[in-house]
Amino acid sequence: MMSERAMPKPNCTEEVDVGIIEFGRLGRRVVEGRFDSGSMTSDGGVMLLGEVDRKLGLLEAAARCIADPRSPLLIKHGVRDMLRQRVYALALGWEDSNDHGALRCDVAMQTAVGVDREVASAPTLCRLEKWADRVTAWRLHEVLVDQFIASFKAAPEELVLDFDATDNPLHGQQEGRFFHGYYDSYCYLPLYVFCGQQLLCAYLRPSCIDGARHAAAILKLLVRRLRQAWPGVRIVFRGDSGFCRQRIINWCERSGVHYIVGLARNARLEAQVEYAQLAMKEQYEHTGAKQRWVGEFSYAAQSWAYERRVITRLE
Repeated sequence: MMSERAMPKPNCTEEVDVGIIEFGRLGRRVVEGRFDSGSMTSDGGVMLLGEVDRKLGLLEAAARCIADPRSPLLIKHGVRDMLRQRVYALALGWEDSNDHGALRCDVAMQTAVGVDREVASAPTLCRLEKWADRVTAWRLHEVLVDQFIASFKAAPEELVLDFDATDNPLHGQQEGRFFHGYYDSYCYLPLYVFCGQQLLCAYLRPSCIDGARHAAAILKLLVRRLRQAWPGVRIVFRGDSGFCRQRIINWCERSGVHYIVGLARNARLEAQVEYAQLAMKEQYEHTGAKQRWVGEFSYAAQSWAYERRVITRLE
């Protein structure tokens, strides 16, 4: 029986060849397996994302909007670093908090965040998200709008504000969970406002509401802030038929805001274009070519005080 002192011990770093494993050739290409490289990652793009964020200062400003209830003497992961970690992971496609059980050890993620150790765990990030309240949401949206304004070197002549409500599908028993008939699923119904490619508002709502709810209030706040920066800018409100509400349209007309909103089909609108549809059908049967026609007419719903211009497109 060998004593513990006499038992042979492997020395992988010295005695085992960790250099190369040959996998043969493919034409001029040599295929080898190596085990002497450093730390690896499949999310190298996070490095570029981190550089862009630092240049913009977006998450730096957002971190100042979140009140940290922890004792400064016990903080290991700052709000800014946790926010960077969560946002970068979302941009890379890691949506769930529990993904950070592995991501916190990723050297690329650590480097992008700006630390040389493990970043925050999933429970720590979950607590970060629970700190947010209505005041925090308001401040974060101020950061978005200020960032948008700062992106212009000169005052723009026109801004088109696109309002859109869309579904955020749910797969559990989340608070505020309701079934939405149009989307045929349990979901939230957030409201988004974009100007070009830039996000100005992301407002989370339950799906048991009108899709245009609170859109008028958000439009007023955005217009007021944008006109503070650019008094002479021409602002256009744009939305689908779900935003064709008298309150919104009347306010736009009183406030000098232009608007383009969809109109849901009805019998009166169909009657306005009936002859054009018949003519297009006859032309298509005669030529076999696709037909397209754009026209306009004046129209007033029963609840409207006067007629408004309607643009129609038939294909």
